[in-house]
Amino acid sequence: MKFAQSVLTLLFITSRTAAAWTTLSAAARHRHVPHRLLAIQLHSTTVTAVSTQVDGEEATESFRLKFLEDSKPVSPWHDIPLKNEDGSYNMVVEIPKMTKAKMEVATKEENNPIAQDVKKGKLRDYHGPIFWNYGCLPQTWEDPNVKHPELGCFGDNDPIDVVEIGSAALAMGSIKPVKPLGVLAMIDDGELDWKVLAISTDDPLAEEYNDIEDVPKAITDGVREWFRWYKTPDDKPINEFGFDEAYLNKAEAIKVIDETNEAWSKLKSGETDAGKLWTGN
Repeated sequence: MKFAQSVLTLLFITSRTAAAWTTLSAAARHRHVPHRLLAIQLHSTTVTAVSTQVDGEEATESFRLKFLEDSKPVSPWHDIPLKNEDGSYNMVVEIPKMTKAKMEVATKEENNPIAQDVKKGKLRDYHGPIFWNYGCLPQTWEDPNVKHPELGCFGDNDPIDVVEIGSAALAMGSIKPVKPLGVLAMIDDGELDWKVLAISTDDPLAEEYNDIEDVPKAITDGVREWFRWYKTPDDKPINEFGFDEAYLNKAEAIKVIDETNEAWSKLKSGETDAGKLWTGN
């Protein structure tokens, strides 16, 4: 009975969020772009052309979305810069909004292509669509060897996650400049799994959203509740959140990003043992 009530609560909150974003996004849906070839302006002194190449069939264990620059393999985790000259951050889009396949940068594979996560020999899918674009920030890492001084848990051994709340569905493998708005300290199975809330810099709402208090409560609550409950259909416990379940503001989010970038730098240089992670070293 409690589980059924929880599911109903989640459906109510997320349906409200989806409805809100349907209203907000109607004018921007035409901006969806295919992911087969993407020309990416990295807001630096040069333009870096990055293309994606599909190997294998979608919805199979063999599927890989690989990244190329001038026909040479590059890593979306290690080779895409974290920041741009205009102050925005680059997001690697792993899961487009309103999809269910649990895609992720394969941190243990050579050049870190995007692949569908596999658990116990089965491809992972969410039990319902995610209502926002989901991905990670390159050149970041949540160090599993470092204990958070306030929360008392260790990092989850992945790049830091981003939930992009803009109007458009972003293509898997696209690199989007985003503006961080806040961050949520999710605790998943005892590990710290930060969720940066951000918006694409070219979204119509980017000028209005500058910090976490600018984001409608229906969205911030919807994101938190979605991540709280999404594993429960697999008989797993709900996820918890630090800092009294509150979002930290933009300034704190940037501090968290900087900390994970510093941890990545130590990982990439070899100062921190990479274990099974692929770093190109």
